Amino acid sequence: MSKKPLDMNAMPGQQRAIDATKAAGRVAIESAQAIAQINQQATQELATMIQKRVSELMKTQDPRSAFEYVHAEVLQDAAKEISQYHNQLLQVLKSGNQELADIAETMIQESKADLIHFVNDATDNAPLGSEAYVSVFKTSFNNALQNFELIRAAMADSFTNFEKSVENVSNLASPKSTSKKKS
Repeated sequence: MSKKPLDMNAMPGQQRAIDATKAAGRVAIESAQAIAQINQQATQELATMIQKRVSELMKTQDPRSAFEYVHAEVLQDAAKEISQYHNQLLQVLKSGNQELADIAETMIQESKADLIHFVNDATDNAPLGSEAYVSVFKTSFNNALQNFELIRAAMADSFTNFEKSVENVSNLASPKSTSKKKS
């Protein structure tokens, strides 16, 4: 076994963690800003629509025609607005989720590479006569890496399942086909 000095400089790893945290924070802020903008736009559109509909209702003298108007136009328009609002929110969540998944995957791969490098350096610098311990350690380390890979795969699956859930909710909220007109 060769004697190489251990590289105990953890600054690059710490800097990557800081950068990843900043990136995750940026994603969260951008998502929050996008949602706030969607909310503001939806509120403005709703206020305009309500003002227009109330104005039109005030012109109606017959209660039955007012009811038919509300049922036929106002409720359908409101349902469309809600569906569009919902889809916009889901797109923001889906986009943010994908960025976070990418950040997490990058961090995991970099941490794994750093850890492998550290273990290789440490075992290369083990004292003579410790080969059996080094072998047991490397075997344990490789088992830990396999478990680490299982955890990474489970995390990737959870992100994928979240996206599928978002799509399913989006599909439920989307209007199907226009209903047949009554004759």
